[in-house]
Amino acid sequence: MAHIHEKIDFTVAIFVVDGGKLLLIHHRTLNKWLPLGGHIELDEDPEQAALREAREESGLEVELLGERPPTTGPGTRALITPRFLDIHRISDTHEHIGLIYWARPKAGTVRLAPDEHHDIRWCSAGDLEGLVPALSPSVKWYCLKALEEIPAFP
Repeated sequence: MAHIHEKIDFTVAIFVVDGGKLLLIHHRTLNKWLPLGGHIELDEDPEQAALREAREESGLEVELLGERPPTTGPGTRALITPRFLDIHRISDTHEHIGLIYWARPKAGTVRLAPDEHHDIRWCSAGDLEGLVPALSPSVKWYCLKALEEIPAFP
């Protein structure tokens, strides 16, 4: 986990949808149901961080969904635009700026990362209500929005 500053870090959250279900993890340290994600390391861009975190936390290779402007050229690489951005407080003295991505699985088999998570599971919109502990209102909103915007079948 890279910390770029004692007051703020940049993170990615990856809401992976497949067949009308969304992949969530039960985070071991935070005791919360969350999407895949984590800190952007100092030697990577947000896309690289999202792909790495998805692979490390789930075993899946994913395709990030979003628009990539046609502006890549010498010295510049256009990045896929995150679907949303947020800033959230981690402690009294530390915040995260979150880049929130939609994604679909491309390859791999879902597996638990036991050092980081208690559980990993595919959830339908109806399953979100039964999660214990309950989803935070903001994570639930993003889950429902991802399920709404990413078609069940391409």
